[in-house]
Amino acid sequence: MNIKKSIDEMCNRALSSRLHIGDYNIRKKNAMLRNLCQLITKYQADIITRNQKDLIIAKKKKLSESFIDRMTLTPERVESMVNCIKHIVKLPDPLYKKTKAIKLENGIHLSQMRVPLGTIAIVYESRPNVTIDAACLCLKSGNSVILKGGSDTLNTNQYLVDLIKHALKKEGMSGDLVQLVKTTNRDALRYLLKKRDHIDVVIPRGGKSLIEMIMQESKIPMIKHLDGNCHVFIDRKADHKIAFDVSLNSKIQRLGVCNAIETLLIHEKYSVKKLKEILSALSDAGIELRGCKKINKIFSKSKQAKESDWYREYLGPILAVKIVESLDDAISHITKYGSMHTDAIISKDKDSINRFMQSVDSSSVMINTSTRFADGFEYGFGAEIGISTDKLHARGPVGLIGLTNQKYIVTSKGKTRQ
Repeated sequence: MNIKKSIDEMCNRALSSRLHIGDYNIRKKNAMLRNLCQLITKYQADIITRNQKDLIIAKKKKLSESFIDRMTLTPERVESMVNCIKHIVKLPDPLYKKTKAIKLENGIHLSQMRVPLGTIAIVYESRPNVTIDAACLCLKSGNSVILKGGSDTLNTNQYLVDLIKHALKKEGMSGDLVQLVKTTNRDALRYLLKKRDHIDVVIPRGGKSLIEMIMQESKIPMIKHLDGNCHVFIDRKADHKIAFDVSLNSKIQRLGVCNAIETLLIHEKYSVKKLKEILSALSDAGIELRGCKKINKIFSKSKQAKESDWYREYLGPILAVKIVESLDDAISHITKYGSMHTDAIISKDKDSINRFMQSVDSSSVMINTSTRFADGFEYGFGAEIGISTDKLHARGPVGLIGLTNQKYIVTSKGKTRQ
């Protein structure tokens, strides 16, 4: 296979197809998405069969349990994909609507119109639901998309893309709007990342090593987050039931996800008895606790934390735990070790909540709420293309609006500048 030729042809088809996507009105795009829902439901068993092929290979490779969990499709997860699409269908069309024009002193009328970004390359690992979420969000927001999924889910992704193309063609839409890079050769990705004349934005989803590689190789603007080192801070004035429930849910509801916490911080004046209840429940759930010296004295089952543990995104059954002297100490810890992804405070004190909310520079700050809610679907976006911790364009879960941009529309009756 000539990798460069294959990528060049793919990029040309993506560019050509997106030039006409404005011809497809919202009714046609929504009809296509409804067709896809029907196809996924109809061929659920075939989807899971393809996924099982990928899982057999993954187990032979002895990949981690958390990685295998992320790539596994069950009937419930397939149904969840369908529900995400149905939610996207319900979302209003963000495209080509002008804001109310403002008449300026120079006589021109100024408004803005929301428009697609263009062609988006999505580079992701393990989770096959990203294939569906990414394609549907890109299509509804008027973009073409090139998908580069992980080699470990190639069988699943190929089948899902075939269903998407079938749904597109049924509505008379170009199948080239969604394309999948089918080679597992990393050179194909490196070459794709240099195609800035064809691709407008790259969105990586995966492990830190993948994203770091893309940051080094890409010539194209990116929407990304490097890792998800998320925190829960239990303030001294915290409701114990909320502290207990949120701490456990934020860690154990699902381990291998970017919005699960990796560090639990506790104010030194929070009840030791209540803290032990939380730590015991985490330990009983199979979580290895790596604590500071104060935690080691309070809870004998904990291990001594190293400096590197505060930086770690474990994506597994390990949690770093630290007692801090104050709210400011907690904020300083999050600022130093966190990843600006998602951080939570458990407190009944309004002043503490306000200070945490204003001072913690993360894309999502949760108040008495599990970090697991930091998700596009949970935020009402239908699905998400990823979570951005960048400061420009889009931040937090990126949905339809994050896949569009604005241009100025200027009108007058022949005005000329003096």
